[in-house]
Amino acid sequence: MKKIKNILLYPEKRHLMRSSFFVDEVGQYRIIYRVSDETRVRFYFVGTHKEYEKWYRQDF
Repeated sequence: MKKIKNILLYPEKRHLMRSSFFVDEVGQYRIIYRVSDETRVRFYFVGTHKEYEKWYRQDF
């Protein structure tokens, strides 16, 4: 929950491989999200690294 609040305050972090998505890491978990404007953040994926790799292969 603390990391989500931090993302909402400072949304623009590391880009996900030449896309409009951003990625943030919390321990072994990855959070994938997109910023549509300065006030809107939409979360697309939260999961372990293995689940992240599976999601990445399906969607990219």
